[in-house]
Amino acid sequence: MSATTVLSPAPSRPEVATKRAVIHRMVMPHHTCPYGLKAKDLLERSGYEVEDHHLTTREQTDALKAQHSVATTPQVFIGGERVGGYDDLRRFLGKPVVDPKATSYRPVVALFAMTALMAMAASYAVTGSAFTVRAAEWFIGFSMVVLALLKLQNIESFATMFLNYDLLAKRWVSYSYIYPFAEGLAGVLMVAGALTWLSVPIALFIGTVGAVSVFKAVYIDRRELKCACVGGSSNVPLGFISLTENLMMLAMAVWMALAAFGLSVGTTHAM
Repeated sequence: MSATTVLSPAPSRPEVATKRAVIHRMVMPHHTCPYGLKAKDLLERSGYEVEDHHLTTREQTDALKAQHSVATTPQVFIGGERVGGYDDLRRFLGKPVVDPKATSYRPVVALFAMTALMAMAASYAVTGSAFTVRAAEWFIGFSMVVLALLKLQNIESFATMFLNYDLLAKRWVSYSYIYPFAEGLAGVLMVAGALTWLSVPIALFIGTVGAVSVFKAVYIDRRELKCACVGGSSNVPLGFISLTENLMMLAMAVWMALAAFGLSVGTTHAM
């Protein structure tokens, strides 16, 4: 008798359970909730199949809030349980949640990174090389202009924060309003390499007063303050970065003064 080989059927692969989520978000004719869009996108990028419910009227929105005793939308539900809004969803998925009141150096780092790239781009366009003495000069000039721009977006807010630590502004409040214009003017003139007789004294003056003020507030008085360097609404802590801003102005002013007297090497300023 011939032996008959019986092949057992291959084991079936277990089905991967689909992750499902339900979201209720505002999608009205004149308003689509941005946090609802972000929550839906985050769920989809995290591998969830999203059941998307639109709240198209204020009545529907208020009814959902009242039903779940919540104050905001969107509201996300996973596995039949309410997760909450966008920040709650990020916590549920193990994502970091930014504290809007937390101090951070990110705005200043982003600013200096972009002005450095701008300076190198301008240098490359003019000289064919991104790494020149002129690029370093432009970096400081561009940084001063952008810092002044951020302050001028809300000069009242800047002045209020500036008065917390600047020694001259505390004695003469008008200086807190003059400062952004002076910084911007000095920066523009330094970028152009023009009117050195005006830009150098301005940069020397505001840089010196600023450096002394920051040093006293941070390193002598040991005060924990927010810096007004990138505008009055920032959460940048007063400290090394603020001191650096003023020292850069001082360094640039000294460099240009030396160039004006023919004592610096390699500068391309027109005398």
